[in-house]
Amino acid sequence: MDTNLPIGLNAEDSAALSNELNALLCDLHVFYQNVRGFHWNVQGQNFFELHLKFEEFYTDLQVKIDEVAERILTLGGKPLHAMQDYVAGATIPAVKDVTDGVEAVRHCAAAYGVLLVRERGILALSDKANDEGTNALMSDYIREQEKTSWMLRAYLA
Repeated sequence: MDTNLPIGLNAEDSAALSNELNALLCDLHVFYQNVRGFHWNVQGQNFFELHLKFEEFYTDLQVKIDEVAERILTLGGKPLHAMQDYVAGATIPAVKDVTDGVEAVRHCAAAYGVLLVRERGILALSDKANDEGTNALMSDYIREQEKTSWMLRAYLA
């Protein structure tokens, strides 16, 4: 019996990766909704710069959500697609009613930290599975988010 997918990856490894990517999808969705709320509700002296920055973040998250879901499908999995699944499966907590810009930035910095840990775990799995597609995706995310994380820490200093 052939245990490989049409793309040449082991089906069992791909199923494990799909599960981890679905967990990432949950965190991305919750973070996306949090950032939409920050964008809509931020107030204060830094309104203009943060309003734009949060829009940049949620636009980037929207792209990543689509990429992760499509990667799950490529691996033969099924992406989660119900809000209750996202909230139940996320490590990033859902937050609401945040109007203070510094508090919102703190939430973003913490969320990027969660994403980086999860993505490094996926990277380790994809490396063992010889899954270059997932490897490249996670490497790109990690590189981008490390820089964003540094910038958020600098903002909060």
